[in-house]
Amino acid sequence: MNVMIEENRSHPRLPELLAAYHLINQAGKGTPVATAAGLPAAYRAETEDPAAAFVADTVLLATPPGGDLPAGCVVLKAPQEGRAPEIKRLWVAPEARRKGIAKALMTEALRRAAAAGASAVRLTVWNGREEPLALYRGLGFETVASWDDRPDLLCLQKPLGTADRVERLTAEEVRAHAPAGLAALLVDAVEGGASVGFLAPLETAEAAAWWTRVATETAEGARDVWAAHAPDGRLTGVVTLVRGSTANGRHRGEIARLLVRRDARGRGLGYRLLAAAEAHAAATGLSLLVLDTQTDSPAERLYRGAGWTAAGTIPDFAADPAGVPRPTTLYYKRLG
Repeated sequence: MNVMIEENRSHPRLPELLAAYHLINQAGKGTPVATAAGLPAAYRAETEDPAAAFVADTVLLATPPGGDLPAGCVVLKAPQEGRAPEIKRLWVAPEARRKGIAKALMTEALRRAAAAGASAVRLTVWNGREEPLALYRGLGFETVASWDDRPDLLCLQKPLGTADRVERLTAEEVRAHAPAGLAALLVDAVEGGASVGFLAPLETAEAAAWWTRVATETAEGARDVWAAHAPDGRLTGVVTLVRGSTANGRHRGEIARLLVRRDARGRGLGYRLLAAAEAHAAATGLSLLVLDTQTDSPAERLYRGAGWTAAGTIPDFAADPAGVPRPTTLYYKRLG
C-alpha cells in the first residue's frame, strides 16, 4: 500500500497539522507558545483558516497506508515576482514518521511544480536540522545564495527538468562563443544596469572583442572561463577566474564577470557558476579569492550567501552603465 496524497486546503485535519508545525517551530526558535492562539498573527491565521491563507497555493496532505486521516502536509507556494515557487510547511505527525510520508509529499510537490512549468523549486531550512536536510539533499536540492537574512537559515533550490549545464570552456570555445553567446551575455548585463566595466549602450562588436581578448588570456593560462548552457544550447551565464601573475600573488585569484542572463535568473545559476570556479581554484592550488562588486547590488546577496567576506567599501570607485560613479565593495574568500 502506498501513501495517499490529496490536494485539499479545506480539509478539517489541516488546521491541526499546521498548528503542530508552528508550535514546534516556535519552540525551536526559542519563542515557545502553549497553544495556537499564542502564535504570531500570520501563523495563527494559517491555523484558523488555511483555505484563505493559502488561497493561491497548492496544499497537499498525506494519509499513511491503512490510515483514516492525513498525518502530513506540505504547501507549494505560487511563484511571485518571477521567482521559483517555494515549498513551505512540510510536517509529518511524530507517530506517522519513518513511513516515507515526507518524501512522498515532497515528490508530489516537485511533480506538480514541474507540470506547472516551473524551472526550479526553492525552500528554507534551519541549519542543524539534519533529518530534513538529508531529505532535501537526497531529492537534489542544493544550497544557494540566501534570499532570507535570518541567521542560520539555509536557502536551498532544486532545478526541474533539464538543468542548464555548467562547464569550463577551452580557449577555442571562448573564441567561438565570443561573437554571439558571450557577447550577448555582456550586452544583457550592461542593459540591465550591471557595473561590469562598460558604459551603455554596449555594442555587440565591442563585447565580442573583449571576449576574444579573454580567449587569448585563456590560452595563456592567465584566465579560466565557465559557461552555463541551456538545453537548447544558448549560453545563460558565465564566470571567469583570473589567476595572480606576480611572484608574490600566485596563491590568489580574482572572480570576474559573473553574469547570468536576466531571463535565466532565480534558478541558482550564479551560485553554480561561482561554485565551479571556486572548486577549480582550490583544486589548482589557489588559497585565496577576491572580487569586487557594486555596493548594494543584487550580487552582494549571492556572495554573502556563498561564504564571502566583505573587506571594505570604496566610494565612487566605478561608474555604472549610465556613467554615474558608484561605491564598490571588496570581498574575499579563503579556500581549503
